[in-house]
Amino acid sequence: MINWQDLHHSELTVAGLYAALKLRCEVFVVEQTCPYLDVDGDDLIGENRHILGWKGEQLVAYARILKSDDDLSPVVIGRVIVSAQVRGEKLGYQLMERAVNSCEQHWPQRALYLGAQAHLQSFYAHFGFQPVTDVYDEDGIAHIGMAREICQA
Repeated sequence: MINWQDLHHSELTVAGLYAALKLRCEVFVVEQTCPYLDVDGDDLIGENRHILGWKGEQLVAYARILKSDDDLSPVVIGRVIVSAQVRGEKLGYQLMERAVNSCEQHWPQRALYLGAQAHLQSFYAHFGFQPVTDVYDEDGIAHIGMAREICQA
């Protein structure tokens, strides 16, 4: 069973933040052989939130939600990740449901955006996201910008 948390950055513990950064590094930097600076200054500012999925003491799923101070900008869901140890258990679907629900709860009048790895386009389409950019290269990996309009009821 997964214990889910939806936390404002100020509610993160040191251990929780460390676990999130470790998981992000394990997958995005090491597994995907993509050297980039993951700690980008956005984790602990403004109204930004973190969705964490714990299996026992281990963080196995994570997403970051960035809310801009600009009221016209969409809320951005990013760093969507499931640990290699639990892939195939459909946790990605649970994680995205929780991320979208958090956005709808906290910012119901805001559109959503994410920069998806291009091969995951149909996964994100399941949650109402549609392509809004051409495929582009980000750190050597094909991505596509996808958006979801304001609160699809």
